[in-house]
Amino acid sequence: MIDSTKVVGYASPWSVAPGDTVRFHLSSEVLDRAQARIVRIRCADSDRNGPGKKVEHVLSPLDGEIALTDCPTYNGSWGRVPPSPTLRGLKEFSLGLWLFPTRVTGADQSVMARFDAATGHGWRLFLDSTGRLAFQVAADGESTTLTTAEPVCIREWIFVSASFSAPGGRLVLATESLAPDGGRAKAETLEVEMRVPALWPDDLALSFAACLSGQPDGPETVQHFNGKIDRPRLHATALAPAAIRALVETAHPAIGDPDLLGAWDFSQDIPGDRIVDLSAHALHGHVHRLPMRGVTGANWDGTRRSWTEAPAQYGAIHFHDDDIDDAAWPVAAEWTVPEGTRSGFYTLEASADHDGIRTESHMIFFVRPPRGTTTAKVCVIAPTATYLAYANNRSRIDQTHFEVMADGLMVFAPDDIYGQKHREYGSSVYDTHMDDSGVCYSSAHRPILNGRPSNYTFNYVNDTHLLDWLEEQDIAYDVVTDEDLHREGAGLLAPYPVVLTMTHPEYTSKQMLDGLQAYQNGGGRHMYLGGNGFYWRIAFHPTRPGIIELRRGITGLRSWEAEAGEDCLSFTGEPSGLWRSVGRAPQRLTGVGFSAQVFDRSTFYRRLPDSDLPRASFVMEGVDPDERIGDFGLRMGGAAGLEIDRADPDLGTSPDAMILATADRTGPGGIPAPEELPALYRGFSGEESSISRADIVLTPTARGGAVFSVGSIAWCCSLSHNGYDNNVSRITGNVLRRFLDPEPV
Repeated sequence: MIDSTKVVGYASPWSVAPGDTVRFHLSSEVLDRAQARIVRIRCADSDRNGPGKKVEHVLSPLDGEIALTDCPTYNGSWGRVPPSPTLRGLKEFSLGLWLFPTRVTGADQSVMARFDAATGHGWRLFLDSTGRLAFQVAADGESTTLTTAEPVCIREWIFVSASFSAPGGRLVLATESLAPDGGRAKAETLEVEMRVPALWPDDLALSFAACLSGQPDGPETVQHFNGKIDRPRLHATALAPAAIRALVETAHPAIGDPDLLGAWDFSQDIPGDRIVDLSAHALHGHVHRLPMRGVTGANWDGTRRSWTEAPAQYGAIHFHDDDIDDAAWPVAAEWTVPEGTRSGFYTLEASADHDGIRTESHMIFFVRPPRGTTTAKVCVIAPTATYLAYANNRSRIDQTHFEVMADGLMVFAPDDIYGQKHREYGSSVYDTHMDDSGVCYSSAHRPILNGRPSNYTFNYVNDTHLLDWLEEQDIAYDVVTDEDLHREGAGLLAPYPVVLTMTHPEYTSKQMLDGLQAYQNGGGRHMYLGGNGFYWRIAFHPTRPGIIELRRGITGLRSWEAEAGEDCLSFTGEPSGLWRSVGRAPQRLTGVGFSAQVFDRSTFYRRLPDSDLPRASFVMEGVDPDERIGDFGLRMGGAAGLEIDRADPDLGTSPDAMILATADRTGPGGIPAPEELPALYRGFSGEESSISRADIVLTPTARGGAVFSVGSIAWCCSLSHNGYDNNVSRITGNVLRRFLDPEPV
């Protein structure tokens, strides 16, 4: 038995070339040291029924013992405005904002504050443990708090104002619902006399959605808020609630008002992390840990669905107490990639013995060829966007219907249990936050338990079966990541005669799709050796590598849906959701597109008449006409399974495409994707319908290029069967050799 949880960590950046330095951030709760080495991954699957786990040790200065510490991880997004003389010495002030609470946590949640939780000094507007709004001022041993009688309505917009006057000795808190119908109408105005002196600490930052912890050795912030904040305002006088509301309702307040201390417009710089103050004091700030931006504000009227079309209606930020973008662990080790290092999948392997059990953990990264050059004729694109989309996927534990969808009982590995214990490592874009809103961002800068050599076979482990086959066939290859393609464009692929995409390139940015399309149109040969590829539209962060965004719309096989008006990407403003929904179905790129899930068993392909056409005859060379293709494999006994793709001319499969084989006997477990079913009816499963099928398709493209697609995640996991002597391996080799031939296809 090997335990992979006694050491955890991550590598940064994921994609490096010779001469670059990769940093390793490691943590252990029980070990103070481990043995470290760099390894090149050939196969990451430890299944004894297959080729087995294969790694190549790469000599490096890291060989030997490495020191470990237990590194904490802190969650919760928030906004910070740095300390400013403008905020010091206020004898009175008012604040107001629109608020959309999404969760009552049983603990205080700070909304807007200049407050030190350790000393209890300052002021804060917050939700208390029961969901009631409260306003507290505290200084010099004196404290006064106003609390509403009724809890807030969850997922309803309310207006909130508060004011403090030391000279007048008054504290005021007012709330009013924006929706007066159906029992939502709640309004309270509370006043109290108080004797709190205006002795605020000078060095306190102004914070949104959290307050400062005041702990030098702990998290910077505590009391994180769950929900949206829209258009906060701060005024240097004790205004009446109606006057504060007028300030909040004014999108562009008069900057000539010397008492207007802050008027923050969260609709500005939505792709970034700045928060902009419209007042003359320019109290700009930043948000931290990736709160959700590009979300509807209190004034959204439903006439626009993108923040780029009506930015003034997207002046809110949705904060969560479980947001994370970077674990921010210290660097435990680093490695500068030597010149001459082979391109490929790499990890830092950390191993040790603990209580008689071997610990072995991996921090993945990818070595590309030297920039501007190639070292092989074949390029493999590592689908890191997919790895990030699934990073720390908790669906197997959190979603009550998962066993039904997977057609089987869940078996949990140590990584699953460890991840459940350490939810601070963040979730995948399949999961929801603690307030039930969808997780739309995912980052590589944190431990990812299911994206490494381990017990979780989907994606990374499956992909390495293709690498193992290439090594077995003695075919040289370079590896680049899909983020490299996203940031560098089609020119990255142009020198390669053949490009391979792996078992599950599901998540694709516009730049990635454009790059592949341009490569194909320029005569490139593309072998798509997976299923459910090029399905969801994502974006990479514009300036920070290793971070993606997804918004799930109302189509597609989805675990959550974006809130109304929030299905466009904050990083770019583009619509997210399915590529099919914007006229770029996968069939237009590869000839096939997502058809169905088949999680109960995998099946085989049978040849079709197109496979006998002279121009396609090379594909099936050595395969008998009646031979079952792929009636074997490591993923439930067949080459067509898990998630499968089919050809469809209506969705863009080329008129010149040749459908060479089909796997249409998927049985009752072959369940079509929801976009395939405009109306529900009996008999739509693979037992009775041909929708749920995988097709092998060869498509000639421009300038002598071509695309070969197999339409199945399970395909590559059949390559090693019978010592690599099988028809799946033979077909893959036939196509790759022909694609390497410069003669036009």
